[in-house]
Amino acid sequence: MRITAGLSPAAIRRTPTGGLVLLFTVAAITACVQPLLLVKDVPDIAHVDAITLPDPSAIGPYTVRTLYYGSGTDKRRTEFRDSVQLKTAPVDASSMLPQFAEQKKWARKREKYWGFGPSRLPINARVWYPDGQGPFPLVLIVHGNHDMKKFSDPGYAYLGELLASRGYIVASVDENFLNGDIGKENDARGWLLLKHLEAFRGWNAASGNPFSGRVDLENIALIGHSRGGESVAHAASFNRLSHYPDDANVRFDFGFGIKSLIAIAPSDGQYQPADRLEPLSNINYFVLHGAHDGDVSSFVGMRQFQRLRFTDEQPWFKSALFIYRANHGQFNTTWGANDAGGGLDRFLLDKRAFLSGEEQRRIAKVYMSAFLDATLREKRGYVALFRDYRVASSWLPKTIYENRFESNRFRVIADFEEDIDVTTGSAPGVRLAADSLKTWKEGVLLFRWTSVRHNNNVVTLGWNNRVEGRDTASATPGRYQILLGDSLVRTWSVGSSSSLMFGLASTGEKPGPRKAVADSAVKAKSRKVARKQKKVSTDSLSALDLTVELESSNGVIARLPLSHFAPIRPPLKVNLAKWKRVDRKMVQKSFEVVLQTFSLSLAQFAASQPEFDPARLRAIRFVFDRSVAGEVVLDQVGIQP
Repeated sequence: MRITAGLSPAAIRRTPTGGLVLLFTVAAITACVQPLLLVKDVPDIAHVDAITLPDPSAIGPYTVRTLYYGSGTDKRRTEFRDSVQLKTAPVDASSMLPQFAEQKKWARKREKYWGFGPSRLPINARVWYPDGQGPFPLVLIVHGNHDMKKFSDPGYAYLGELLASRGYIVASVDENFLNGDIGKENDARGWLLLKHLEAFRGWNAASGNPFSGRVDLENIALIGHSRGGESVAHAASFNRLSHYPDDANVRFDFGFGIKSLIAIAPSDGQYQPADRLEPLSNINYFVLHGAHDGDVSSFVGMRQFQRLRFTDEQPWFKSALFIYRANHGQFNTTWGANDAGGGLDRFLLDKRAFLSGEEQRRIAKVYMSAFLDATLREKRGYVALFRDYRVASSWLPKTIYENRFESNRFRVIADFEEDIDVTTGSAPGVRLAADSLKTWKEGVLLFRWTSVRHNNNVVTLGWNNRVEGRDTASATPGRYQILLGDSLVRTWSVGSSSSLMFGLASTGEKPGPRKAVADSAVKAKSRKVARKQKKVSTDSLSALDLTVELESSNGVIARLPLSHFAPIRPPLKVNLAKWKRVDRKMVQKSFEVVLQTFSLSLAQFAASQPEFDPARLRAIRFVFDRSVAGEVVLDQVGIQP
């Protein structure tokens, strides 16, 4: 097994001893396959009103037309040679692809295959567009890295057809010539998208073509998958710059109305402008990722999510969706279920838990169509879907979802980024405190692939309400407290229409019992309180719960269980490979800690305790009295008007 478990089917067929060895090998490998691992979801007792808008994945009212644009001379793609309706000129990306000049033998081989080098990259795309006068918002979709001879751009036809029927011009961009073994080419990928936008700007201004006067260049979205998901962020940044960050002799003059980005299981940091991770600001952003992604096996798109900042009063928002049982490739019909990275042979990939391709693409259609309608068409009712996926559960396949949300109006109380003092918050005058906890520390949130750095600090809170040597609960449940200043509450106009928001997730850890208290009088009090608390305690880590307490400045306290709003889900454990040994080589952990955004209406606390006044909010407490033991990470505590 030590030798044969890593063999591909082709290697097994080459085994010289023939059929008996093959049969033995297959039988041995099959016997060692891990059991199917599926996490059971926890009950959701919260009431959530369903969204009342139409299903955004439904076909729209427009007849869809298609065309190709491109060089008209493509050596490998007949559609971009014989079927182009609009011809485009090549562009020079040499300054962004210096590896072609540095590795001449390798570069000649690629140029021989494609018929061009980095100084003459084609502007090719397939387009779906509505049969109407417009102007229509423009959406570019770009694939990621894949086998360059297995073309990736046709794989988004399902999105192109849907969105065009709903009134969008959609182009699936061909960047297959940047695929394969190039590396560090994502700046070129992003820059090429802007050159496509230049082509549309020219057609929109000219007469005698299908896009004349029909392109809304002030409402543009970019969608990217894998490396394409990283490159759309580079395109958005380059769009606002006057010079290329790594060579200021290259001037930019774009200035398009790019308002929205969608990143599908993106990479991050493959290209770093000016040797830093891409800064993002003032743009709508949505990222989605599958828990069973065997290629980009950690949710590194959350780094883009965290870096995005809102600095003006435009109604921007950002959202993230983590999808249990979704993989990397099935968002593209030509990639399918076999994509695997990190040296994992497709033969070793465990696909038993996967959603079907149709289910996975249905999720993409619902979310992407809703996101574009919300951000490019001002249909703001769809924003509710990005705050809480449960409002649209009837539209979505049955699986487990975790989502993050933040708008430009969100005001941070504590994000644990500002210093190393665990008693200070992020907003002026905010103080943090804890008692009776086993774990209280601030630090970086770890990915499943722990060698990749997250750029997000969180606070970790662990508790165990039992005392060593006893089977009863402790007298004082662990709690974490955030004290606010009166001036802060007044400045932010906190009231009944506000919500307390935060990101929270279970780590799956269970700290041990507390040390016994030495004082016999304190022990007796502990036992007395324990008997009262035993009724609301549970030892099940699969159904963690806690109490959220809000206190007003006049001392009135309102309390509600967190499960009143949404459940705390267990870690979404997965097997990426069929064999445990291979799995552990791929990733250090069996799950990704993904924070879920909880939105707690202050009006509901006031309804539970009429004397509580949200406008006089003074303290927020997380009281760990509803589960005997557990550990959570907490982040981005704040107020949403």
